[in-house]
Amino acid sequence: MADIPCLKLNNHQQMPLLGLGVYKAAADGEVENAVSWALEEGYRMIDTASAYKNEDGVGRAIRAAGLPREELFITTKIWNNAQRIGDIDGAFKRSLERLGLDYIDLYLIHWPVPGCYLETWKQMEKLYKEGLIRSIGVSNFGIYQLEDLLAHSDTVPAVNQIEIHPLWNQAELVSYCQSKGIAVQAYAPLARGAYLDRPELVEIAVNHGKSVSQVGLRWSVQKNISVIPKSTKKERIAANAEIFDFQLTDDEMRAIDGMDEKFRSASIPPDLL
Repeated sequence: MADIPCLKLNNHQQMPLLGLGVYKAAADGEVENAVSWALEEGYRMIDTASAYKNEDGVGRAIRAAGLPREELFITTKIWNNAQRIGDIDGAFKRSLERLGLDYIDLYLIHWPVPGCYLETWKQMEKLYKEGLIRSIGVSNFGIYQLEDLLAHSDTVPAVNQIEIHPLWNQAELVSYCQSKGIAVQAYAPLARGAYLDRPELVEIAVNHGKSVSQVGLRWSVQKNISVIPKSTKKERIAANAEIFDFQLTDDEMRAIDGMDEKFRSASIPPDLL
């Protein structure tokens, strides 16, 4: 079983450096299996969202595992349409009900909907103060949106969840977040497989007796960036956790940094284009 270290967030909560992402994992048994396998492997962080339509399946798997609630770190997110109609409280409580939980460890604004995210944040602050959320944060926020948020609120986001991988390292945004005490979490850390055949990464992987996927994930966590790779395959879920028993050298880290080509593997919602 993997022993996964944690990051201390700016409100002193602990967030694991590795979790399971469940984007596009179906709620017909697929997501339950993935979550169950992850928990068996020592994962304690599960990342879902209302838009993924599988919060209920995640909740079933959590209950079936029978683990103490305090050992788990569950993240979900509010979608764009709920922000637009101002239904933040309702959207949150529906997520809570589907998950079957008394509180959420991390609640995120899924996308910075123009003209909406500041009010969404205010409503999330209320839920945070009520103890229904342990930490609040954002996803897909750039420096401009973060500065706007910080100018209008005393609550610094605990996390900014963004796409990060060797082909898009977002160095400036990561540096900005970390300088403000905002933890960075990488979604799509494997870039949907886009870098798995890159010769420079293959060479590094061979040197360490690891896979390219493991090297890509290790590169992120070595930068203090939490990762949430998605998989519904038992063996891949297990392999993704085997990244804490080796260290990339400074030269290897710099070489991977140099692979950046601003490659976006995840799509932007059509309503934000």
